[in-house]
Amino acid sequence: MNTYYPKKGDLKEQWFEVNAENQILGRLASRIAAVLRGKTSPRFTPHANMQTHVIVVNAGKIRMTGRKLDDKTYYRHTGWIGGLRKTSPRKLLAEKPTEVLRKAVKGMLPHNRLGNATMKRLRLFAGPTHRHSAQQPIPLVVTKPAKAKAKSEEKDK
Repeated sequence: MNTYYPKKGDLKEQWFEVNAENQILGRLASRIAAVLRGKTSPRFTPHANMQTHVIVVNAGKIRMTGRKLDDKTYYRHTGWIGGLRKTSPRKLLAEKPTEVLRKAVKGMLPHNRLGNATMKRLRLFAGPTHRHSAQQPIPLVVTKPAKAKAKSEEKDK
């Protein structure tokens, strides 16, 4: 029996929408990366573009646990001698609210042409509205881990 590989015509585009407000950065980024790759689909093929798009609203209201807002450091280089630039997530969220989530998702995708093509299907918006309502995105639920659910239920009682 031969292994089935979907062809480009076999895959239809799927659009998902996520509200990032009060979501933890790493958990949300890993969920988005998995959906973008198509790993949630039964037709997942590692080398193929699975035609899934993710729209993230309220990306500027993302949460980080612990002291990461001040202690974590993002590095970039200008290309000039001595051109190493550092910034913290707090400063980056103030200047470019969507960039923190973009960097987190990009780091969880393959570092090749497939990863670059996958990143083009991620749409990030700092506010609550987006311009892709014509695609009729499906709401994507990112659940809390079991420990967090138990703690929040104890607080409610």
